[in-house]
Amino acid sequence: MSTAPALQVRGLRYRWPGADADLLQIDELTVAAGERLFLRGPSGSGKSTLLSLLAGVLLADAGELALLGRDWRTLSSAGRDAWRADHLGYIFQQFNLLAYLSVLDNVRLPCRFSKPRAARTPAGDAERLLERIGLARALWHRPAGALSVGQQQRVAAARALIGAPAVVIADEPTSALDEDLRDNFMALLREACADAGSALVFVSHDARLAAHFDRQLDLPALNRATAQPPAVTA
Repeated sequence: MSTAPALQVRGLRYRWPGADADLLQIDELTVAAGERLFLRGPSGSGKSTLLSLLAGVLLADAGELALLGRDWRTLSSAGRDAWRADHLGYIFQQFNLLAYLSVLDNVRLPCRFSKPRAARTPAGDAERLLERIGLARALWHRPAGALSVGQQQRVAAARALIGAPAVVIADEPTSALDEDLRDNFMALLREACADAGSALVFVSHDARLAAHFDRQLDLPALNRATAQPPAVTA
């Protein structure tokens, strides 16, 4: 069994194409297997960009970013897709559900792209996750696009958790949930990651959630760069 950290960052540098300065400069960051890390920072501090780099969705300009000991920059595009599909679950801020697919088909989607995740998924696991996350059975066969924002957020979480990935990355996953649903969601996320031995990297501006985690980090304190991401114009 590999003894590599779940995630390893060394000498990271990243700037947006065309920018004059780096957005992120991080000397070192390690996330141990099974660790729960809470990452906070204000809007525009590069949190979502860092998550995309950790997941190999973006590639660093310099430095090492490794998932389970494999540096993303040493893999081909197809290799990154396969490594990510096998070992990483991602709860995107915008959910990225396939609106025309049913709730169940969205949750099962990672297992269609990853034989290892499919092999780690017992029969009925998608249904079990949806029950635990509190989504009514009557919704399971509806197109994901017909659900409310809060319901879609829970479906996205179940999709990330299926197949016991080694790492789960969550980008502001409770932003559309009320207090009761948020607390239930956090309990499920912690339990599911603990059961699978998954490391969890969780980004939020909600400091009230920090108590659920083993470790807390402020991105502005970790990041030596001072640039801001490009402004979005109307």
